[in-house]
Amino acid sequence: MKKTFPIFLYLMVLLFSCTGKVEDTTEEEVLPVENKVRLIYDTDANNELDDQFALIYLLLNGETFDLEGVTVNATKSGGDINGHYEEAKRIMQLGLSYEKIPLLKGANGSFADIQPTVASGNFDGQEAVDFIIEQANANNPEELILLAVGKLTNVALALEKDPSIASKMKVVWLGSNYPQPGEYNQDNDTVSMNYLLNTQVPFEMVTVRYGEPSGTDAVKVTQAEINSRMPGLGPQIETPIVGRHGGEFHNFGDYAVNLFEHIEYHGDPPSRALFDMVAAAILKNPVWGEKREIPCPILIENQWIERPENSRKIVLWENFDRDAVMDDFYQSFIDYQIVNPK
Repeated sequence: MKKTFPIFLYLMVLLFSCTGKVEDTTEEEVLPVENKVRLIYDTDANNELDDQFALIYLLLNGETFDLEGVTVNATKSGGDINGHYEEAKRIMQLGLSYEKIPLLKGANGSFADIQPTVASGNFDGQEAVDFIIEQANANNPEELILLAVGKLTNVALALEKDPSIASKMKVVWLGSNYPQPGEYNQDNDTVSMNYLLNTQVPFEMVTVRYGEPSGTDAVKVTQAEINSRMPGLGPQIETPIVGRHGGEFHNFGDYAVNLFEHIEYHGDPPSRALFDMVAAAILKNPVWGEKREIPCPILIENQWIERPENSRKIVLWENFDRDAVMDDFYQSFIDYQIVNPK
């Protein structure tokens, strides 16, 4: 050892002389911080219960998401725009984010009905539409993602009012049984979807595909699972919310149990899909789904028409990792970081 030590010492001196100095490595210098996902969440929050699960997931993953705002729209099963606003408000209260992140009312009606009034400057959904345009035009180096999990009315109206934002944002939409017809979000405003498909805004379709293993419909949970995993989870708020089915709740976990007590179940075993939450999850980790690029199709008389020569391409998401998505969802309540803390 006495003979080899000087050689070792010489090599160490040589190494340090090449680097100039020994670095005092701090935590901030070890790895650069990845850019957060900058987004607007556009939702029909009062429709079923997957919207609520997606919203709380965004609110508790502040290390991943930069949530600019929440916009709501009305679909046929959730009542008018006020009901959707109030349900989104409840979730934002449970996620310690209400009045810290903008919550705005969007369209009650359909794109075809509202489109002729956009130029007037006073139209149904204007509050949400103007917010989308403002954020798309903001001087921000990060790409804006519009995560839409209901009908596409608000998004189409924003592009109608300011077509230039097509190059300033990307739309990720939870909807469609493509290549099969039908699906709730699509059918609530087919015209707005076709309008977007015929623009140049980058568009990603997160498939639903009822009853098929390849769509978000396959990411299902049973009431027994929710009753076992969710009670008491999430931040605890001092003043409880009153749920849409009554009752008072101090955390989202208990509210989730209540939501699952007031919903219809499908399949064997009886379960519910968390469609919208999957769309949020793949923004956090794209490996939890598979995506491929296709020539942009169009929907005519409720049938998908392929346009193989179309130079416009869209991204199709399918084949989701149910277990990875759900494991991360539950873990988000244990190691939560509130989005956009003030």
